[in-house]
Amino acid sequence: MDDGLPVLSSRARTHSGRDPGAMNTGGAGISTVRCSWAPALRPAGSGRGDKWGFRATALVVGSLALGIVSVLATSAAAKDTLTIGVSQYPTSLHPGIATHVVLSFVHGMTRRPFTVYDPDWKLVCLLCVDLPDRAKGTARDWTTPDGKPGLATDYAIRPDARWGDGTPVTTKDVLFTWKLGRTPEAGFAGQETLRRMEQVVAHDDRRFTVHWNKRTCDYQGLGDLDVIPAHVEAKAAATPQSYSTQNGYDRDPTNAGLYNGPYRIVDVQPGASITLEPNAHWQGTKPYFKSITVRTIENTAALEQNLMAGEIDMISGEDGISLDQALGLEARKDPRFEIVFRTGLFYEHIDLNLDNSRLADKRLRRSLLMAIDREAISHRLFSGKQPVAHGQVHPDDKHHWADAPTTPYDPKAAKLLLVEAGWTQGPDGFLRTPQGERATLELLTTAGNRARELVAQVLQSNWRTLGI
Repeated sequence: MDDGLPVLSSRARTHSGRDPGAMNTGGAGISTVRCSWAPALRPAGSGRGDKWGFRATALVVGSLALGIVSVLATSAAAKDTLTIGVSQYPTSLHPGIATHVVLSFVHGMTRRPFTVYDPDWKLVCLLCVDLPDRAKGTARDWTTPDGKPGLATDYAIRPDARWGDGTPVTTKDVLFTWKLGRTPEAGFAGQETLRRMEQVVAHDDRRFTVHWNKRTCDYQGLGDLDVIPAHVEAKAAATPQSYSTQNGYDRDPTNAGLYNGPYRIVDVQPGASITLEPNAHWQGTKPYFKSITVRTIENTAALEQNLMAGEIDMISGEDGISLDQALGLEARKDPRFEIVFRTGLFYEHIDLNLDNSRLADKRLRRSLLMAIDREAISHRLFSGKQPVAHGQVHPDDKHHWADAPTTPYDPKAAKLLLVEAGWTQGPDGFLRTPQGERATLELLTTAGNRARELVAQVLQSNWRTLGI
């Protein structure tokens, strides 16, 4: 792609059906590899350019996310308890406020959204009865109060849906969540979905209609509306300004009425662990385990050691050890462990500073991409587990175009592009820009992320062959 380099993959979550977007570097810090005009390139996959104060574009350098690397201890003896290791602890337990991958993992066991994508990438109902359908009249065009084209979609809540205290899930909860979520002071994330929901009309305790202020192709889904129980949260919500810190999920997380999935949270050790037990009012398939503990071990080397010592039963692929650690475990061929690799939804990439006049030239951006041997990165660093991403659309997406033009590894053609752009060879072997300046770029990546640091070194080497 001209405007982006896709490099290599990172982790993705499995339960929500959402595209989680780029990896958040959080407080991990930044390491710098010298290779080109500072500040030119910012951390790969780190998020939006506007946070950095410049226009940015994604240089799709790399590979599709190998989203899930789960490591499970095998045992001949059946167990009714499970301890899962993760490397981070969520900043909040509220489903509408926090967007942490571990929280999504936990809520995949404790909550049920209205809709999700199943393993075959098909949208299905969980909390609802049927998906809205134009042919059935449950999805239809609607005009907003200001005359713009909108859409109306009908839903019905499953009659057996219950919160963990036995209270039915009703349209009161839907209206409560929608109104509270649209209150800025309450601190909800996912504002795009809430803003698009112009109106929500309840017809009875189970049936409701969402009026959207835009017409989109994904109108059937309602997975981004994380419904919360009105009968539990109404008191805290009465003061929206303090709701983000006074809500029940963070103040009283073991309240059974907060959960409507097969499990509920029964114990929380902040920063250390979250323990789940079966929800007595769950009407679906009986949960297998009597107890599940999600244990946080922030150091991934220690996380691996705990698995080897039998202190934990598995490491979550959503937020566990790095790919190179998993490959190391696989190479040992230890019969005690099963390593499961699954493709995720991320693509690793580099965001470019387009306020830099040189990087604004497509010929330079294309040259940088053509000079990177992405297949070699995939095979030498990741044993081929992270395939090259030639664009932003996942190959499993129905809209993926398999015959779309791709950018090959061609360092000779990359040099010719720079010559065409007016670059010349300097006496020291490095290129000179049309203005006579030595070609230098500064690439920022995530300190402590071994995979990204290794990729950055390869990029530095590849671009050095261009004279940068």
